[in-house]
Amino acid sequence: MALKKKGRYFYGDSRADIRAELERYSKQNGYPVQRLDELRCPCGHERHHLLIDEEAGAAVQCCARCEHEVPLADSEEFLEEAKLEQAECPCGNGAFEMALGAAFYTDTTDVRWVYIGCRCPECGLTACFGDWKTP
Repeated sequence: MALKKKGRYFYGDSRADIRAELERYSKQNGYPVQRLDELRCPCGHERHHLLIDEEAGAAVQCCARCEHEVPLADSEEFLEEAKLEQAECPCGNGAFEMALGAAFYTDTTDVRWVYIGCRCPECGLTACFGDWKTP
């Protein structure tokens, strides 16, 4: 359960490595993750497709088993204008283990920055697939 860098990317052995990657990434971004929620579908499945428009600050998780869709963070507010595209791992896989991270404004529980962490169960690539400042 440790991230290993190979070339440009980090690789992990389990979904627990998403936390370590988001902690590393968010510290470099200047807004360290303070809360992390592992994403699972109500049907119990743990692999999702990620539909995302990082510029619009919108993303949707779509269960790889039942296709149930859930907007992430405050994405629902921005979906109408978003141009969502399906994220894909460099290995070609499009179903990920995912976690949603948040950094808060000082002394509040108001979300300042959103992070979407993914781990490819096929090759182990673990990365922040999207992040944005909330309005």
